[in-house]
Amino acid sequence: MVNNFSRSTSFNRRVLNVESPRILSIASPRALNVVSPKPLGFTSPRVHLSFGWVSRLFPVLILIGALISFLIVLGGGYMYVLPSLNPAFLGYSVLKFNDSSNACDIFDGSWVIDDSYPLYNASECPFAEQGFNCLGNGREDKDYLKWGWKPKNCEIPRFNVHHVLKMLRDKRIVFVGDSMSRTQWESLICLLMTGVEDKKSVYEVNANKITKRIRFLGVRFSSFNFTVEFFRSVFLVQHGWMPRHAPKRVRSILKLDKLDDISNEWINADVLIFNTGQWWVPGKLFETGCYFQVGNSIKLGMSIPAAFRMALSTWASWVENTIDTNRTLVFFRTFEPSHWSEKSRRFCNVTQNPLSETEGRDQSIFSETIFEVVKNMTVPITVLQVTSMSSFRRDAHVGRWSDNPSVPDCSHWCLPGIPDVWNEIFLSYMLADYGLPAVNGE
Repeated sequence: MVNNFSRSTSFNRRVLNVESPRILSIASPRALNVVSPKPLGFTSPRVHLSFGWVSRLFPVLILIGALISFLIVLGGGYMYVLPSLNPAFLGYSVLKFNDSSNACDIFDGSWVIDDSYPLYNASECPFAEQGFNCLGNGREDKDYLKWGWKPKNCEIPRFNVHHVLKMLRDKRIVFVGDSMSRTQWESLICLLMTGVEDKKSVYEVNANKITKRIRFLGVRFSSFNFTVEFFRSVFLVQHGWMPRHAPKRVRSILKLDKLDDISNEWINADVLIFNTGQWWVPGKLFETGCYFQVGNSIKLGMSIPAAFRMALSTWASWVENTIDTNRTLVFFRTFEPSHWSEKSRRFCNVTQNPLSETEGRDQSIFSETIFEVVKNMTVPITVLQVTSMSSFRRDAHVGRWSDNPSVPDCSHWCLPGIPDVWNEIFLSYMLADYGLPAVNGE
């Protein structure tokens, strides 16, 4: 088994990578291969006539050549920046196909009973938050643990955890977002720990306990020399306190044109996984006195969807200008639907089985905005479209089986649970991008 894996350019990028042709300087005699005007040594008028005709035609040929070169560069650049040609963006993957005539949209499928789940025991994983360990908090039915995601035209490969651990050797995996991102971070660590013999070799780098408010958590797998990190950035952009001369209702602001002030910590990662959305609601914004700011101007009348789009555009610009996507894989996970019985978020009815219909929760203005922004980016981004697949899973929420049962929870997910499937899909993309096969068995 190979221990170190150097990042190989993905198939998509090899296909779409069109190099600009060399354009030599017209002012250079060497570039045009022009011979200096010495006497030709011939007195034939025909020779002088031919040379004059070529001399007159040569600039025309140069002009035509330059025009063709420009068209090649323009066409190549267009292919490179057009995300609609990028299978990773569309959610396609180099997975195992059931029908070779159809492309695989890994996010178009259904939930099926799969007895190979769950993939770990949260009570045996020190990094699974107690509030998400539903079985450990008294949930008696276990049916919600037995569902796997089945795409229509392909299969999500089963991973050999030892293979994945070796793939991640010397890597830095970084999650950035809200508590949903932290849940996926915890899930990935628990999945990977099943392949580690010495559990004490896996530890939080600052000896911190997992809490809801801490801004950084980093877990190191010392035997493989890699870290899986989480940065709490619920809006992705900067949050600041009330500026001078602001209206009384303004207690804090979101600077939509400035990325979070901890963003420099994200730069040198090998993999970045972003998410945001759960905090972009009136209860977390306007009702707490938080409004939007662009430049030095406070935008009291700006809607949440418009602000969300501007914040994502700021994120996109930062990625394009700061992240070396030849080194770093960048993912953005879409909005995760909640299943509250009504908008006040007081009634949480967790079912025993998945829903047969999405009840409209497969649609999200946040997810749509993510797609629209990423579509116009000039660097490759993989969108993990989890909104639709998660909308069926009313049965998989924490509900009243948290560390505070008096407060029901139809937003967060039990562990083990749906975040494990998100990570299986995420890891399948990583394996494909690094040019490694997903393998079954030990």
